Amino acid sequence: MSLQDFITPDRLVLVPGDPGFEDELAGFQTGFTQRPDVVFAARSADDVAAAVAYAAAEELPVGVQATGHGLPDSSEGGVLITTKRMDRVAVDAEARRARVQAGVRWSQVVAAAEPYGLAPLNGSAPGVGAVAYTLGGGLGILAREFGYAADHVHSLDVVTADGRLRHVTPDSDGSDDSELFWGLLGGGANLGVVTELEIGLVPVTRLYGGSLAFDGRAVDPVAALSAYERWTATVPDGLTSSFAAVPCPDVPALPSHLRGRYVVSVRVAYRGADGERLVAPLRGIGPVLSDSLREMPYADSRTIHSDPDFPHAYYGDSAVLSRLDVAAAGELLALTGPDAPSMYVVQINHLGGALAEPRPNAVPHREGRFLVRVLGGVDDPARERLHRALAAVEPWTIGRALNFAFGAGGRTAEGLYDSTTHKRLAGLKSVYDPANLFRRNYDVSVSSRA
Repeated sequence: MSLQDFITPDRLVLVPGDPGFEDELAGFQTGFTQRPDVVFAARSADDVAAAVAYAAAEELPVGVQATGHGLPDSSEGGVLITTKRMDRVAVDAEARRARVQAGVRWSQVVAAAEPYGLAPLNGSAPGVGAVAYTLGGGLGILAREFGYAADHVHSLDVVTADGRLRHVTPDSDGSDDSELFWGLLGGGANLGVVTELEIGLVPVTRLYGGSLAFDGRAVDPVAALSAYERWTATVPDGLTSSFAAVPCPDVPALPSHLRGRYVVSVRVAYRGADGERLVAPLRGIGPVLSDSLREMPYADSRTIHSDPDFPHAYYGDSAVLSRLDVAAAGELLALTGPDAPSMYVVQINHLGGALAEPRPNAVPHREGRFLVRVLGGVDDPARERLHRALAAVEPWTIGRALNFAFGAGGRTAEGLYDSTTHKRLAGLKSVYDPANLFRRNYDVSVSSRA
């Protein structure tokens, strides 16, 4: 069969040289270039199924892109499915659920749920795609209270490598699809193309949150981190927080009080009434550069981290830690601080709480106490220094986080899963994708063919 056999009048299929081909490849990540042979710009699950059927017939790898925050380098020389046109959200307020299509961004779900006094378990950046985020686990701003976003999925619609659209639930009767449900949640896009999720919503209208920032040249960043680590041992499970260290460039896009400064900050999200009392010890770290802590509508929760919303280039990786050794983390901060030859962004998330509760999905490393995330430049020296920084905390590292392994080229599944979870995912791979169509930058098959 030829490509023409999969093209219909209402299906948008692009090849190199076609008008709109380069625009279709564009996404949030600008540091790596995709070069698929064919792009299926999907508007429906049928379009996705056709793309997968074509790829299977031609034995081509398949990549999927919604917002382009994490690029599917498996589409190189193969088929890329873009899902940004699949952007429908439907809220069932009575059931506290929402159905979201593959191209939906979290900002859309937050807006759709807000009129009902509900909220999704979204992350800090409103422009991130809801489906890919959830399949990778989904570490949200209220994660310690409610767990991972993947823990609140009720069903998935997924196209598997045989071109079949399956509706998968934890109780899929008469088949092994309940095991597929387990593997998709935490296994990412390695087993199929999810076209729609049904997710649980939580009753949240307001929260206490924001950022407390300090000048990292006036305050010892390691002492600030040490104070933060001690503080995390005192807070209730319902309080979610992170520590960040960012050398801010001197550019007009930033507020004047942050330009050119090395900013260390603590970000907080909490639904309790005693938030101000709980964060009071953090004010003892030193003179405050900026303070945005306040009670806010949930719709304003995007301001807690104020993640950049413009496309840019970045590479990154992560380490899930059994504990936070402040001396080792200090070495990491020294390697990524303002004296580094290029800019790095460090974030350390406090885990535990509901994140540690076992759930019927493939999200691993629930015993982790902290997650270290480092972003840097895409050139080889910057990437090498980033990995040197993460090596400082290697003795306490139990794994990596799938959603925070950014970039392309040569990455494997090493550290993404414990051995038991990896073996179980490999078994699913052999059943649902034996030809390894879906590679998604890593390979969980028994014998690596990525």
